Amino acid sequence: MNNANTSLREKNIVFIGFMGVGKTTVGKLVAEKLYRNFIDIDKKIEEKYNMPIPQIFEKVGEKAFREEEKNLVKQYCSQKLKVISLGGGAFLQEEIRNVCLDNSIVFALDISWDSWKNRLHMLIDSRPVLQNKSAAEIEELFYKRQESYSYHHSKIFTDNLEAEEVADYIIEALKTSWELYD
Repeated sequence: MNNANTSLREKNIVFIGFMGVGKTTVGKLVAEKLYRNFIDIDKKIEEKYNMPIPQIFEKVGEKAFREEEKNLVKQYCSQKLKVISLGGGAFLQEEIRNVCLDNSIVFALDISWDSWKNRLHMLIDSRPVLQNKSAAEIEELFYKRQESYSYHHSKIFTDNLEAEEVADYIIEALKTSWELYD
């Protein structure tokens, strides 16, 4: 399972961060530009249960969702040359954090609260952990999860950046590290 001996160039690239920060969008761009397969863990779980995440939370429960999330992350992180986008709550699980940090290059996409709250209207219906919460409760969740996103290999602030700019920055950073350390 341990990819620690994998060359830097072959390691998976994992994106973490709060929901709606752009992990899937940026991840797809990075995968395309590096000719790698893109894996969206949330989409894989939706495919397995054949229903959207809010319905999975409602019918199967968050515990089953988190267990499947952990299994999929472990499965894909044991492979090579993947670009993986994690759900916003995945890094709350220590086992997922450790597997990703040990076997992949982890990029944290970060956004300010002020920028993120402008996206809330696009996210509220599709994110079960936001359901029936006040703006103050959502803001509290946003800041509470920041600690789990502090475990990474590199962090990119996405405020005022287009997804393409973030992807290009990440690719340049990867190419530089490959030249320096491989």
